Amino acid sequence: MTENATISTNELEARQQKLENIRVRDGVVWKDKFERTNTISGARELADGALVKTAGRVTALRWLGKLMFGRIYDIDGEIQFSMSREELGEDQYKFMKANVDMGDFVGLTGELYHTTAGELTIKVSSYEILAKALRPLPEKFHGLTDTETRYRQRYLDIIANPDTRRTMKIRFSMLRFIRNFLEANGFIEVETPILKAVSSGAAAKPFTTHHNALDTDLFLRIAPELPLKECIAAGFDRVFELGKNFRNEGMDAMHLQEFTMMEWYAAYWDYNDNIDFSWKMIQEMLMAIRGTLQIEYQGTKLDFSSYAKLDYTAKMNELIDANILDFDDVEKLKKHIVKKGLFPAGELEGLKSLFAVVDYVFKRKIRDEIIQPTVTYNYPTFTRPLARRNDKDARLVDNFQLIAMGAELINAYSELVDPIEQRKSFEEQMANKAAGDDESVDFDEDFMLAMEHGMPPISGLGFGFDRWVSLLTDQPTLRDVILFPIMK
Repeated sequence: MTENATISTNELEARQQKLENIRVRDGVVWKDKFERTNTISGARELADGALVKTAGRVTALRWLGKLMFGRIYDIDGEIQFSMSREELGEDQYKFMKANVDMGDFVGLTGELYHTTAGELTIKVSSYEILAKALRPLPEKFHGLTDTETRYRQRYLDIIANPDTRRTMKIRFSMLRFIRNFLEANGFIEVETPILKAVSSGAAAKPFTTHHNALDTDLFLRIAPELPLKECIAAGFDRVFELGKNFRNEGMDAMHLQEFTMMEWYAAYWDYNDNIDFSWKMIQEMLMAIRGTLQIEYQGTKLDFSSYAKLDYTAKMNELIDANILDFDDVEKLKKHIVKKGLFPAGELEGLKSLFAVVDYVFKRKIRDEIIQPTVTYNYPTFTRPLARRNDKDARLVDNFQLIAMGAELINAYSELVDPIEQRKSFEEQMANKAAGDDESVDFDEDFMLAMEHGMPPISGLGFGFDRWVSLLTDQPTLRDVILFPIMK
């Protein structure tokens, strides 16, 4: 039960009566507009004596006989106001006291002054009741802590908690920064479909839906990768997309089924260009949003002034005491891992491909221990079906990930643009799917057709936007950085 679900019948009935009182006096309870000349934040920048006309939601009321103090709120903050029976007149003062509650919207006209306690205040000369709230704010809305209410009724959380307001405003500032940065560097923002005939572009289990007009099943996209590469084939040298992806998988602090991803693709780059460019963007973003390259996340200090490098294949070889590139049979690899005492056999039983096993071991034995920003590179080919094979050793791909706090923040490749190798890779993925690996990438014949028409060298990058927001706002879960997270 949410905190707002325990409202008494008497409280609701009292508000209904007050709205009728407002209707009798004003004719209309929910007004159509208010000629505001100052926002709350704008009013706070003015000097004492300035005349302001502002509006907001009432978040505090304190009546002291012939004098009252209250507060109104908007997304940028609050401001105190005062009313006196002498200045407003008996009827206006009494009507306000009898009919305005916390949560209502009011318009205020008055003069700015500072109280003896030093607080900026509007001395109200007239007011308008703009909208009646039929339900009260939660009793303890200042510092609202009930998790169910905070997520399900996010608007109450934003009103009540300055930290939530700060988090959401930082999120939207980051969106604006990324768009501006990429556009300033020659990238064009494009849009690609959410509904897809083929689930491809990443190793993930998709959501399915049915298209009634076409009488066909479709998938919600798990990644925009393939159509973005088709944009490069069309002649757009640098493209990006900020949008929603959907993966029908487990939920935890760092994974949600609906999430915001940013991907960009640049013609004529390789993955080393993307390391340099993405690191430049990250450092500029940190300076723009936080003003420092050293931030604290859940008690751990992170330093983005530099990054470490880790050879994925070499580290995995060291861990399992064998060369992972020598394994071509998933059961043999499992037996070796069990023999080395890394995991019990039962824990690996449901993993149906080499990629699934290696990825599982890496995430639990290596990635979880990576705290400071680290670029991992030199991945086996079977882990990245859409990445370019290394020219010196085709068993490896040219890609990197940026990891911090045990979480993948960036995943980037030199893209595979060889249609012959890409077809082989898709066929291997389909074999894995047939063996029971439902996260394998689907074969996309339309994408193959585009590739066969020719693609330039490309490097692409995926940027886990929600995870970056959680880092920059010091929030422990992705739900805390999403405006309206999914609730059961």
